[in-house]
Amino acid sequence: MYKNIDAKTVEGFGDEWHRFDQSEMSEENTLRWFNAYFSIFPWESLPKSAVGFDLGCGSGRWSKIVAPHIGTLHCIDPSSAIDVARRNLILNTNCIFHKAGVDNIPLSNKSMDFGYCLGVLHHIPDTFSGLKACVEKLKPGAPFLLYLYYAFDNRPAWYRVLWKLSGLARQVISRMPHGLRFVVSQIIAVLVYWPLAKFAKLSELLGINVRHFPLASYRNFGFYVMRTDALDRFGTRLEKRFTKLEIKTMMERAGLENIMFSEDMPFWCAVGYAKSAF
Repeated sequence: MYKNIDAKTVEGFGDEWHRFDQSEMSEENTLRWFNAYFSIFPWESLPKSAVGFDLGCGSGRWSKIVAPHIGTLHCIDPSSAIDVARRNLILNTNCIFHKAGVDNIPLSNKSMDFGYCLGVLHHIPDTFSGLKACVEKLKPGAPFLLYLYYAFDNRPAWYRVLWKLSGLARQVISRMPHGLRFVVSQIIAVLVYWPLAKFAKLSELLGINVRHFPLASYRNFGFYVMRTDALDRFGTRLEKRFTKLEIKTMMERAGLENIMFSEDMPFWCAVGYAKSAF
């Protein structure tokens, strides 16, 4: 029995990625998100035919872009989403699929040339232990790309209050049956995400700084992205948030060094390198 997993949260993500398998996601939107996450990833440092892993691959949306540029990619997810990833990546013959969690990563220690885990470890009971388990799989000097939900430490106080209030709604919605949870999240996408994103876009066109506008990060994305993320945000039972300093401290404790953060959305995306001895 693996302890560092929340069964209801895993079940919810399986439902989410079956509903939103990213087949309706435009290539433009996919690449925009991918570039935002991977802007600081050191592709040039990878060896030829590099072998790496995507921990919490979900539908395989990032794996699909990474796979053509490396030797072998291990796609790992504990939920039924692994079946969606297998289907989406059927043409990527260098992908290997594992239905497994962070407690039982089916890779040898110090065997990977790189790894990444985007938007996953804040959804497990012990984020630090999960991160450490990932780092243990890396060869010395190998890069690891990490994205954890941030605690709005670079936002005004009113912004943090607003998100705490939305968190109360999430606690209720995430406990609804999957069908009802889906419907409510889509109503939120229509009534909240879309209007606020479009308002931010219009404001930007008028020359207004929209950095602190709620949901401004969606202003250049299509409605499919908003629908997906509304379910992700309000349908997930377990969610934790960390400050930039907390993330850096965890990464160092887990055995990473030379840590660098992206200064653009999404916050806080960071890359670190496995220490020679840990």
